[in-house]
Amino acid sequence: MSKIFARFMKDESGATAIEYGLIAALISVALITGATTLGNSLNNTFQDISTKMSTAETAN
Repeated sequence: MSKIFARFMKDESGATAIEYGLIAALISVALITGATTLGNSLNNTFQDISTKMSTAETAN
């Protein structure tokens, strides 16, 4: 029984899979955060352009 337990303790394949999963999760969070920030920035830019176009249209 102690040999089985010792072999189980040396097996790191599960730990490696968990580490890869954590890395993938962190990359996903970074991508989502970046995409959200970029989306908000683009939205603000297009809102500014729309406001300027509306102001220019009413001025003519």
